[in-house]
Amino acid sequence: MDPLPTLGQVLELNARLFPDKAGARDLERAMTFREWNVRSCRLANALLGLGLAKGDRVAVLAYNRVEWLEIYAATAKAGLIAVPVNFRLVAREIGYVVGNCEARALIVQSDFVGVVDEIRAALPVPDGNYIHLGDPCPAGYRAYEDLLAAASDGEPGVDVRPDDPWVLMYTSGTTGLPKGALRSHRCSTMQSLAAAIEMGFGRRDGALLVMPLCHANSLYFSGAIAACGASATVYSRKSFDPEHLVRTLAESGATFTSLVPTHYIMMLGQSGAVRAKYDLDRVETLLISSAPARQETKRAVMEMFRNSGLYEVYGSTEAGLVTVLHPDEQFTKLGSVGRECVASRPVRLLDPDGNEVPDGEAGELYSCTPFTFDGYWKMPEKTADAFRGDYCTVGDLARRDADGFLYLVDRKSNMIISGGENVYPSEVESLLAAHPAVQDVAVIGMPDDKWGERVHAVLVLHESARVTQAEILDWCRPRIAGYKRPRSVSFLDEAAMPRTATGKIQHSRLRMMLSGSESAIPR
Repeated sequence: MDPLPTLGQVLELNARLFPDKAGARDLERAMTFREWNVRSCRLANALLGLGLAKGDRVAVLAYNRVEWLEIYAATAKAGLIAVPVNFRLVAREIGYVVGNCEARALIVQSDFVGVVDEIRAALPVPDGNYIHLGDPCPAGYRAYEDLLAAASDGEPGVDVRPDDPWVLMYTSGTTGLPKGALRSHRCSTMQSLAAAIEMGFGRRDGALLVMPLCHANSLYFSGAIAACGASATVYSRKSFDPEHLVRTLAESGATFTSLVPTHYIMMLGQSGAVRAKYDLDRVETLLISSAPARQETKRAVMEMFRNSGLYEVYGSTEAGLVTVLHPDEQFTKLGSVGRECVASRPVRLLDPDGNEVPDGEAGELYSCTPFTFDGYWKMPEKTADAFRGDYCTVGDLARRDADGFLYLVDRKSNMIISGGENVYPSEVESLLAAHPAVQDVAVIGMPDDKWGERVHAVLVLHESARVTQAEILDWCRPRIAGYKRPRSVSFLDEAAMPRTATGKIQHSRLRMMLSGSESAIPR
C-alpha cells in the first residue's frame, strides 16, 4: 500500500487534529477544518449519488469563492477528476473544454448560467447534473446547497490511490486549441510538500489566495497550505481593487500571498496616506511569478512589506514548480528564476538535437520532478512531444550561469527570426520596460518582405505619458543591436492587452490581432 495522502485524506486528518481551527474561508463565509471536511464529504457523496463513478470528470465554472476548496477536496475523496474552467473563456471555448473532457457534471456560478445555456444542448453533461452556485437556483439546475444538505457527511469510502488522476487543467490556448494537462494525486501532493518546504510554511501560517482557483498557482499553494494544517482565505472579488487587497492582507491575518507583477505595481501606486492606514507587518512571505519583475518593483515591494521575504518561482501547469529564487538572492541574481526546487533532478538545457548546451547559452528547458503531469488528455502525440524520457518541457528557453542559476530567455514559440538572426522578445521587452513612459510592453514578430520577420513593439504607456513611435525607435537605437531593435511600434490601452488568467501577455494573440485575423483566436 502506498501511504502518500490525497488532499481529501489531508483534510480528513486536519479535521481530526484541528477541528475548530479556521480552515478555509472567503470574504463572505468561513469554515473550520471540521466544517470544511464535512461539506466536502457531503459534496463527494452527492456527486456519486448523481451517478458519477471514480474517474468521471466534474467541470467547474466560477469566480474565486471558498466552494472551490470544497470541490477540490470532494473530487479527491470521491476519486473524481476536477476540471477547472477558466472564467474568462467565451461560450465556444467553454464548450470545447467541457466537451473535450467529457464532463459528467458541471458546477456553475450564477454569473455564467447564461453562457452555459447558450451551449448546453451540445454538452455531454446529463440534464440532471448541472449544479448551481448561488441563489436563487434557475430552472434546469440543482442547487449546490440543497445537494449538500441531502447527502451523507461520512467519508465516501472510494479506494483512491496516489497515482489516480485528480485534476485536468486546460492550458490557456495561446497556440491552437487548449490542451488538458492531467495531474495525479501523487504529483499534486508532492508539489504541495515541496512548496511548503521551499517557502517555509507551518501550521501558524495563513494564505490569501488571490490568483484564480481555476489556475495552477492557487491550486498548488492551497494544497501546500492544507498540507501544513494552515488556513486559506480565498480573495473572492470579481475585480481587482488594490486598496481593498492591501486592507484584506492587513485584516485577514495572512502571512503569505502570491501575485503577479501587475498586482504589486497597482498596490505600490496607492498614495502614501492610503498605504499608511494598514499594518502589513504580519505578512512574512510573498511570491512574485508569471511574468518578469523590474528591480525597482522588487525594491518597492520589500519597502512596503518590510517584514516579508520575496520569492520568485518558475513553473507551469505541466511541470509544476521547477525553480525557486529565494529572498537573499533577489539582487545578487537579478533576472534569474533561481535554481531547482527541492526533490528535483538537475534541469537540462538542450539544443534541437537533444545535446546539453554550455553555461551561458540558450537551450530548451527540460525538468524532471515528482510534480510532473501525467500527460495531455486524449493527445498522445502532444504528450510524446513534451517528454524526453522522464524529462518534461513546455517549450521555454533558458540559460544557466556558472553558479547554476537559471534565466528564462523566452518561449520557443515566441522567438523571432529576423534576417536569419534569432531575437528573443524578452530581451527587447526588458530594454523597453526601462523607458520612463512605458508601463507595459510586449514584443512580437510581424511578417516582413525583406527580413522575413520584423521586431514589433506593443506598448502600454503610463496614464499621463506621451511618446511617439519615432521617439521610441530613436531611444532604442544606441541601446541595443540593430537586428534586435524594434522596426515598428503599436500603442494599446491596458484593457486591450490580451492576457491569460494569470496576467501573462498572449504574444500569439497579439500577432493575430495586429495581422487582422483576431477572429481566429480563442478568446
